Amino acid sequence: FVILGFSHRPDMKVMFFILFLFIYITTVLGNLIIILVINMDPVLHTPMYFFLRNLSFLEICYTSVTLPRVMVNLLSSDTSISFAGCAAQMYFFLFFGATECCLLAAMAYDRYQAICNPLHYMDVMSKKLCIQLVAFSWICGNLVAIGHTTFIFSLPFCGSNVINHFFCEIQPVLMLVCVDTYWNELQIILAAALVILMPFLLILISYSLIISSILKIKSAKGRYKAFSTCFSHLTVVTLFYGTAVFIYIRPKSSYSLDVDKVLSLFYSVVSPILNPVIYSLRNREVKGAL
Repeated sequence: FVILGFSHRPDMKVMFFILFLFIYITTVLGNLIIILVINMDPVLHTPMYFFLRNLSFLEICYTSVTLPRVMVNLLSSDTSISFAGCAAQMYFFLFFGATECCLLAAMAYDRYQAICNPLHYMDVMSKKLCIQLVAFSWICGNLVAIGHTTFIFSLPFCGSNVINHFFCEIQPVLMLVCVDTYWNELQIILAAALVILMPFLLILISYSLIISSILKIKSAKGRYKAFSTCFSHLTVVTLFYGTAVFIYIRPKSSYSLDVDKVLSLFYSVVSPILNPVIYSLRNREVKGAL
């Protein structure tokens, strides 16, 4: 395959390279600092920070699937990628993306227990349960990635080999298949509904109960303190799910690859770089430990 990327703007390749290099270094360092700070400070050895540490590690992996390859293509005249290389990139991108969906739902459940059930919080959110929730997220992400990648790359490809995207995303690759892809698109929508909407539904239910519980707090200061512990997670959820839902849960007729390229930048590049900023600036404990 040949990845088109940002070749339609050759005059801006160097600028794009510098921008993506800055974003990648900042994302890796920012999330790495959060992991190190949590590991080194005993005060932060709680369920919430256990999930945050896993999220930061996930963001480093997630960004590393796409950005290094994008930067190489920006400086090279050869933007081709092998069949196996494209399949591997799609697998890992789906793997980390689906894992993050499940992990964000686990974090919402953690916030629900902390605010709605504070007296039994540490008993309910035991170390064993936290490990099980994280393990389930990674296993679920792996199964989704294997299913999608195997299904798509077992189809016949013919004609054009140009992927109109900056990485091997599902929709642009499917457009190069020479058989009817109706069932594949249906499978993608159904899987996306399961992997994206189900965790999102759990997040909505958790936050509905959280908001209901917060509104019962009589003091304004108490309400603000309770809501501030959820604000960072809500911001990350909105950024990640907003674009992911729009891209994956819609019919083929509404695809616009140029628009999708921009939207993909949000959940694959912008969201991972913002997470460390959001969690550190809105969190006194992390700032204090740092």
